[in-house]
Amino acid sequence: MSKLKIYTDGACSNNQEEVNVGGWGAILEFGETRKELHGGEANTTNNRMELTAVIEALKALKKEGLELDIFSDSSYVMNCFRDGWYIKWQQNGWVTSKKEPVENKELWQELIDLVSRQKISFYRVKGHVSLKASEEALMKRYMKFIEMNGQDFSYGDFLHVTEMNNRADQLANIGIDEIRGK
Repeated sequence: MSKLKIYTDGACSNNQEEVNVGGWGAILEFGETRKELHGGEANTTNNRMELTAVIEALKALKKEGLELDIFSDSSYVMNCFRDGWYIKWQQNGWVTSKKEPVENKELWQELIDLVSRQKISFYRVKGHVSLKASEEALMKRYMKFIEMNGQDFSYGDFLHVTEMNNRADQLANIGIDEIRGK
């Protein structure tokens, strides 16, 4: 039986500036069925958009207890769940190991709640990989993907995940354009 797969990306034009525009994109895929989501907001950060992409994808699910895979190029999101940062944050009263308040606490709390309702595996993807690159370059990226995520993915799986990650990036940019009024 197929697993539900979610591909997400966030983007921010003029990140770190006082005035900026961010966007997020997500693709929910079950077998041949796909649903694309996107949105954006003004005066945000890239990290907020990365979190929002995963939150909005999970909010779109109609059931709880689903087995699903989430693919993202956000080390911020992936490392939090893969390395259990959120567990320590909760234990330490939402303070980081550097004794600073956790940024984006409200989004993390919402995401952690949504994640707790499903059975999720998190997979890290290298962003902005061109599928038009040489076979040799793509094979090197594939080997890095395997190193980050384990041996369960074929080269064909890697190419598909990369294609979906690139599409999620496009959706995030559509969200940015919509906020800009383009």
